[in-house]
Amino acid sequence: MAGAHRHGRADVLIRLLALDIDGTLLRSDKTISPRTLVAIEAAQQRGVRLVLVTGRRMPGARKVTRQLGEQVPLVLHNGALIVEDGKIVRCRPLARAAAAEAVRIGRAAGADAVLHCGLGGEGWLVLEGGVHPSNTLLAYYLDKAHPDVRTVDDLLAWLDEDGDPIQVMFGGPLAEMEALGPRLAAGLGDTARLERTVYPREGVGLVDVMTPGVHKAEALAVLQQRWGYTAAETLAIGDNWNDHEMLLTAGVGYVMGNADKGLHALGLPLLPTNDEDGVAVAIERHILT
Repeated sequence: MAGAHRHGRADVLIRLLALDIDGTLLRSDKTISPRTLVAIEAAQQRGVRLVLVTGRRMPGARKVTRQLGEQVPLVLHNGALIVEDGKIVRCRPLARAAAAEAVRIGRAAGADAVLHCGLGGEGWLVLEGGVHPSNTLLAYYLDKAHPDVRTVDDLLAWLDEDGDPIQVMFGGPLAEMEALGPRLAAGLGDTARLERTVYPREGVGLVDVMTPGVHKAEALAVLQQRWGYTAAETLAIGDNWNDHEMLLTAGVGYVMGNADKGLHALGLPLLPTNDEDGVAVAIERHILT
């Protein structure tokens, strides 16, 4: 049956394939393996729909979709922006008051705030002054984001004048980000949602401040309803804490072998790592057999 493929153990029909990008679809060298490309193409030929569900901005995600087809649907900014056929179909920005409070809390903690802006998917990054060279994570991130980086004298003044960002991002040493999260949660309360991404091997992490209620699973549910799919018909794969709700709500949810060990404790089935064709293994197991 075109577009309906059975998971042999649980008799689940897989019609939707939801993939995180970094640490999942991409190998450590930021490429997609030939085996994974072949598996994705074969799944699409059988009628399974692909969506990339990522914390990336539009410009960064587009670098990946060039290998898969420019019109691959995208869930961006951990769910705040949804793109279909190259057009924005939903945008849920962060209120400027919440963004300003997050900036203040970050300042008090000595953390660099980066505003993700551009409600049409432009992917601008706005920050105050420069990033200290010791913050290697943000320095690397911003270097890769040129020419989309905008530097301003005062983020709070910029927020007063230029409207609501999509999110506020903090990044740096893992211990500092783990300490910043509770401070942001206490100061922001129910005016925002926090999303964490950790890279224990590198000793770094991210904390994203989002509008309340927005996350990958919520945005994926919007597309499932839009396209007429159910969660039970979805195969979802991810490697980090910003994926965990999506994985728990999917009919089949997999954690990558390279994921943070804390994610392994969720009890979800594990795949090989992103450098060992983990995504291809899941597709071959649940869609191509």
